[in-house]
Amino acid sequence: MKKSSKRGALSILARLGPGLITGVADDDPSGIATYSQAGAQFGLNTLWTMPLCYPLMGAVQSLCARIGRVTGHGLAFNLKRAFPLWVVYASVALLLTANILNIAADIAAMGDVLAGSIGANRHLTTVLLVAASLLLQVFVPYHRYVKVLRWLTLSLLAYAAVLFTIHVPWGQVILRTLWPKLSLDASTATVVVGIFGTTISPYLFFWQSSEEVEDMRAQKSPPLLVDHAAAASELQRIHWDTWTGMLFSNVVAYIVILTAALTLHAAGVTDVQTADQAAQALRPLAGDLAFYLFALGILGVGMLAVPVLAGSAGYALAETMGWRSGLEVSARRAWQFYGVIGFSMLVGLGLGFTSINPIKALFYSAVINGVVAVPLIVLILILAARTSILGPYRARGILLGLGWLTAALMALSVAGMLIPKTQ
Repeated sequence: MKKSSKRGALSILARLGPGLITGVADDDPSGIATYSQAGAQFGLNTLWTMPLCYPLMGAVQSLCARIGRVTGHGLAFNLKRAFPLWVVYASVALLLTANILNIAADIAAMGDVLAGSIGANRHLTTVLLVAASLLLQVFVPYHRYVKVLRWLTLSLLAYAAVLFTIHVPWGQVILRTLWPKLSLDASTATVVVGIFGTTISPYLFFWQSSEEVEDMRAQKSPPLLVDHAAAASELQRIHWDTWTGMLFSNVVAYIVILTAALTLHAAGVTDVQTADQAAQALRPLAGDLAFYLFALGILGVGMLAVPVLAGSAGYALAETMGWRSGLEVSARRAWQFYGVIGFSMLVGLGLGFTSINPIKALFYSAVINGVVAVPLIVLILILAARTSILGPYRARGILLGLGWLTAALMALSVAGMLIPKTQ
């Protein structure tokens, strides 16, 4: 009995995939910049957002994964089944807009730190990074590419290592996590929207749902609506995969905020404007090499997250238009799908050639994601609760309640950000 249980647990761990990659991709350059800005600006007083975001993010991503595995189709396809076409087109348009801006900010920051590391032209390094990412997505099958993506996550451990090199007032950390000191104003709300937006991001909704479909096809398994016998084990696997991935994401985010609070904020840096300033959070660990360690982290998570951003846009539009899609499908057979990926990245590249500040752009792309996420979450919740879509596996109880709480809290944050300042 014990051997059987152990084999079952190892089997679940071995199949961790879409949820883990989704969680790791969530800590993209936009996330690192936003969490660093939050820690620098407010010190320990935004740590509370991560324990709050974990169950909210876990619930929403679990619903998205469930939709994909139960129906055998991605999120956009199922939205088209449940809502008028104009609602679907509007949702996909919002996603594409947010994704392209996020891609632009991510690749601009990646090009900036690579140029600073090797002394090259920022625009040239950005072009090279985009070309490398596109070539990998087009010519390397997903089941191979995903193994590389998992190793890139190790770059984020540098922030945790900083905590072993500095004094951490754990009493204050716990107190401010549970009882922060914050002014309820538009600037605070903007940072909170940014944190929500970079943590509970629209592109992750579409990505995880579609990757469940990819994994299902790779294993030649039918949807759960057809294969009821596999439902219990598959839903358990989705539960562990998703909540494990989101835990990793939120722990890393918490550590980045904490590191920035104890280094940048403590040194009087309250507005992160450049990559050099953001890198100073790693100085206690790396000294003069802090910028290079920061650059490695940005490049690592960027090479992981940009394909997820572009891929989610490809899945969403391909499913909406009825095109063949999939990272396991050749570019010749799914040229529209890969065309969307290429278009998204090239437009993002073009925006990177403007005079935008890469680090500030990362933060504001997170804020845009926070605004766009609200209507998309509402649609996902309605979809996940419909028996006509998920049959006996429709969402109910705590999972659905957490989803509606997520939508409500994010909507309140957006409203607080939009309230004009009183004189």
